[in-house]
Amino acid sequence: MMPLTCPTWLRRALLPGLLAALASLPAAAQGQLARYRTGRAQLDQGHFAAAMRELEPLAQPVNHFAQAADAGYLYAVAAGRAGQWAEAEQMLNLIRNQYPTYYGLGEVLYLQGQASFEQGDYDTALRTLGQLPAAQYAAPREAMQATYLARLQDRATWQRLSKRYPQSKLIGRLYADFLARSPAPTDADRQQLGAVVAQFGLDRAKYAAALAPAAAPRAAARKGSYNVGVLLPFLLQDNSWQTRRDNQFVTDLYAGLRLAQDSLQRAGRPVQLFAYDTGADTLALKSVLALPELAGMDLLIGPVYKSGAKLLARYAREHQIVCVNPLSQDLDLVADNPYHYLYAASAATQGRAAAQFAATALGAGRPAVLLHEMGKDDAAFAAAYQAAYEADGGKLLAVHPFNPLDPASLSAALLPAELGSAGALVVASDDPKVGPATLAALGAVPAASRPTLLVPGAWLDNPSLGLGQLSGAYFYHPQYFDELRPSYRRFRQLYLAKQRLPPSVFASQGFELLLFFGNALTQFGPSFQAGLAAAPPLPGAIFEGLAYPGGAHDNQVVPLLRLSGLDLQPAR
Repeated sequence: MMPLTCPTWLRRALLPGLLAALASLPAAAQGQLARYRTGRAQLDQGHFAAAMRELEPLAQPVNHFAQAADAGYLYAVAAGRAGQWAEAEQMLNLIRNQYPTYYGLGEVLYLQGQASFEQGDYDTALRTLGQLPAAQYAAPREAMQATYLARLQDRATWQRLSKRYPQSKLIGRLYADFLARSPAPTDADRQQLGAVVAQFGLDRAKYAAALAPAAAPRAAARKGSYNVGVLLPFLLQDNSWQTRRDNQFVTDLYAGLRLAQDSLQRAGRPVQLFAYDTGADTLALKSVLALPELAGMDLLIGPVYKSGAKLLARYAREHQIVCVNPLSQDLDLVADNPYHYLYAASAATQGRAAAQFAATALGAGRPAVLLHEMGKDDAAFAAAYQAAYEADGGKLLAVHPFNPLDPASLSAALLPAELGSAGALVVASDDPKVGPATLAALGAVPAASRPTLLVPGAWLDNPSLGLGQLSGAYFYHPQYFDELRPSYRRFRQLYLAKQRLPPSVFASQGFELLLFFGNALTQFGPSFQAGLAAAPPLPGAIFEGLAYPGGAHDNQVVPLLRLSGLDLQPAR
């Protein structure tokens, strides 16, 4: 890729007269120039950490070094060579803000584009590189974009980039390559690929195999019973009261699975559950994955911790056994793995569904404000919300990440001027402290200009909030269910009879998960991916429904609700 060294143009600009200048300057300035020369020499010798130590103080405006911008650029080069891209980007931002007339600004932008690419921020990278003068940088810019975009494997990012740069032939060609590489292309993938090929006049023969219609899914031969491996951290070796209490969610989840097994048996669709204790670390899981019997399972369920989920996902792909993660909302876990599913709607899917609802039902006449926690799931929700909302014509007045543990961070995100100008306020956080703080901030906004509130369904269960305070708000609520639905009442009755306790949400999720995927095994056989992709959304026995259309690997059903008075109603 592009070499991160001090470019020839900068050497030629700096070397002539440097020694003469050093002799004629005051002692302090001579010291700075000497330190600069040392830093540059360390960079040339590959001692990047040492170069950064020498150059960083010289780049700060407070030190008034005559070549501060040059020192900052060389610091960023050294940081990039050391793999410290965040530090490189921070310094490049300083140069652009503090030294806007720097003669090497083009190289600064170019290197900053690479820093953003290296950190996976494709939007910022393309936006930064787009500021370069085309006459001088057209060829190297395209080379950099082609190199990094060819590595991009995230479907949602590709879809976002194709919408934001619809006229870019480079992005179109590389997006077509990505779609063609898909291990299990859907009809939607083929349609999108055909549209891109036609728009940019790409070689259709190159993509002929990917464009060919898929054969109709054939139902596998029915088996008398299907074997399901359940890999959960039961922690059977630790019988302490504290562990049993902390691990109750696992016990509840498994109890729900067992009850679904009974229901499938009564319906003539038997499955056999085989439970394995994966412990609290990956060592126990690796021992389970080494068992020969596991390769004979028709479906795997688990685990609940992310490190283990990655191991099981790799096992599922290698052995071609579908694995379902019961709790995670991280879409990255199932990316480009046709044998790995999330039972839940991912955070990104929730963000997209909430944005599409907001753009149509709430209107996009006034811009919205989006607040989100800094954690991965909330950030994924926010990124998907912004992309979908803007694609539907909506505008965001502001996007603010915050730390719910820091009251000052949350207060800084709830700006009165923005709240008074916004048509909607979207808050991606279920931290119990965020709801009261948000409502307090909204209370200071005149009622006539107060924005509509769109928040997670978890706010409804916050004991610090009354339903009256939330009246008129909207909720995205993947775990919503109607307690009056006959199928739920039947499930609750059966669970009480078995466990002598009402079912928790984890028990409900376990029941729904096995009921849905057990039926998929019976209908389509163990290789049910194509069947699920073509199946319509199905109502759930407890929750609102499940759907994995067009090759989606997380549940696409996300209930949107409105609180009218004290009544919770579907909003669409």
